[in-house]
Amino acid sequence: MTDAEAVRRVASALPRAYETQVRGRWKFRVGQIVFVAFSKDEQQFGFGFPKLERDALIASAPHAFFLPPPSDLRYQWVCGHLAAIDDEEMTELVTDAWRMCVPAMLHDLPELPPPTAKVWSLLDDDAYADAAPLLHPHLHWQDRDVVLRGRNNVLAHLRHHPRPRPPREVEVRDGQVYRWVR
Repeated sequence: MTDAEAVRRVASALPRAYETQVRGRWKFRVGQIVFVAFSKDEQQFGFGFPKLERDALIASAPHAFFLPPPSDLRYQWVCGHLAAIDDEEMTELVTDAWRMCVPAMLHDLPELPPPTAKVWSLLDDDAYADAAPLLHPHLHWQDRDVVLRGRNNVLAHLRHHPRPRPPREVEVRDGQVYRWVR
């Protein structure tokens, strides 16, 4: 069984996602696209889901999932009862809904070890000072033909170059990103 706070923890950790309130309901967005929304009492939630697959999802667990209101059937959207869904399934649904809203290059970030997604999100926002504590002092950085060593050298490089693409491989030591390979 999951709840709205668990959904918030998952959704807020995803790069480019932010929470906003619209007409008394809390929603998570990427840009202007909503990928998760709560009912006013936060017992139910809606999430992005492919239209062609939603009937199968609802049929697989009719006690947990249901169609959105008729006015929203044109959207790629499904609704669910939070109390009928476990944390693992909720994490998968929220992450997949987020993937529908972001570029494909970001899709693998949630599967990389923490704090990789957080580091990339901070670098994407040019928040280098906030990213620094999450990077190992002896960071090994490889982004195509650029190879750098040391957190300070990497951050200095990033201040003058375009945002990096997400890594294909990372190594984490002591809770900090030690190796970043693109």
